[in-house]
Amino acid sequence: MNIFRSLKYRNFKLFFYGQSISLIGTWMQKTAVSWLVYRLTGSALLLGLVAFASLIPSLILSPYAGSLIDRHNRYKILVITQVVSMLQAGALAAIIFFKFYNIPCIIFLSLIQGIINAFDVTCRQSLMVEMVDQKEDLPNAIALNSTMSNMARIVGPAFAGVILSTFGEDICFIGNFLSYIPVLACMFMMKLNLSVVERPQKSIWVELEEGFKYVSGDRELSSMILMIGVSSLFVIPFNTLMPIFAKDLFHGNAGTFSWFESAAGLGSVISAMYLANLRSAKPLMRIMVIASTVFGLSLILLAYSGILSLALVFMTFSGLGMMAQTSAINTYIQTHTIPAMRARAISYYIMAYQGMIPIGSLIIGWTAQAFGPRLAVCLAGLIGLCATGLFVVYKTKRSGRQISMQNLLHLR
Repeated sequence: MNIFRSLKYRNFKLFFYGQSISLIGTWMQKTAVSWLVYRLTGSALLLGLVAFASLIPSLILSPYAGSLIDRHNRYKILVITQVVSMLQAGALAAIIFFKFYNIPCIIFLSLIQGIINAFDVTCRQSLMVEMVDQKEDLPNAIALNSTMSNMARIVGPAFAGVILSTFGEDICFIGNFLSYIPVLACMFMMKLNLSVVERPQKSIWVELEEGFKYVSGDRELSSMILMIGVSSLFVIPFNTLMPIFAKDLFHGNAGTFSWFESAAGLGSVISAMYLANLRSAKPLMRIMVIASTVFGLSLILLAYSGILSLALVFMTFSGLGMMAQTSAINTYIQTHTIPAMRARAISYYIMAYQGMIPIGSLIIGWTAQAFGPRLAVCLAGLIGLCATGLFVVYKTKRSGRQISMQNLLHLR
């Protein structure tokens, strides 16, 4: 089938299968952490703080990570990050297994995972092009990778909901620790023909500056990164409040919370499968605008849904819009960046995407504490719609100026 064409490449197939298992474990742990913290504290602000700790390193370290990865063997860096992630998961599983419910310790381990992810995510994204022999299949590989991530977002919370209500939080954490075994096994079976990395002549700080100049000098790239930055700061953190929606607004339990996560994952898979069928990168900007609009509207409707089934429908649409927005921007950057700058350009995407979410999580956690979770989610949707409108106005004016310049040159 056309949608699975990237799986014909052995290296990408191994990467895909290994990560599929590992990401299910990651989402099990993520669901369990959110539920555990809210069960123990009942604090929306602490929910935001945990998300902040796990993602803030991406804001600070991603540009440095991009420059470092461009200078070294990406495969070896990825193996190291996976091993260290496994050790971090084991430490978290141990403290929960022995009932050491220490919130500062959980926040600290979330911070460690965030530091690892700053390097791991950038490395994984920049290595994708090396796993696909025919570069025209790169957008399909990126979309399949997104599909895999979001299938895990459905399956992981669903498993977590059953395990949390049946066995307890510790089994979720142990499951995540064990999920790193297959991903490492698959990585060791991969055979990548990476070009030899020459000894860098420039300092890493010079390369950092070059990466910034390249990204900021390309108006198309910088506008897309700015768009994902605004969305990650004000819109995407809405899901931090889903334990509150499940437990307090709809009077549910851990299973109800997992339904919200799985609904968002279902919408994400639908949009990822659509993107995987694209044969060209040309419509990506238009898809991003439509997806951002759907995302904003669905959050406004979700905020004031009084019926659980209806809320889950709008949650599905929010996942669809969010996934299509982030994946379209990611694919656009990877397909419009020169190879020498790929890791650095991706690192700015990671910084704007994952780096802004923790600050947004604190903002929306405070907003929910002060004004209520429904208004907080509604405001997130409104900001998303405003940002999309401003982006469309900017692109329209820029296109108008380009046409005017072309007409002037033609007249000359």
